[in-house]
Amino acid sequence: MPAPPPSAYTTQHGGGQPSCFSKMKMGFMIGFCVGMASGALFGGFSCLRYGMRGRELVQTVGKTMVQGGGTFGTFMAVGTGIRC
Repeated sequence: MPAPPPSAYTTQHGGGQPSCFSKMKMGFMIGFCVGMASGALFGGFSCLRYGMRGRELVQTVGKTMVQGGGTFGTFMAVGTGIRC
């Protein structure tokens, strides 16, 4: 049976635990994705309630998604850094 391929967390020196920085990057990415999803839901419903349509709707929801993703991603990265 062949050996499994190296994972994204292995180092150049042959395995081991992921570094604190790579854990923080992963925390940021997970938080960014969760923030984008919640921004799409809450921003989309809010914009539709205000009667936005077309380009205005897409731009406003997009801005809400990026803001929510950045905020939540930053908090997740900080929380992961505290746990390291």
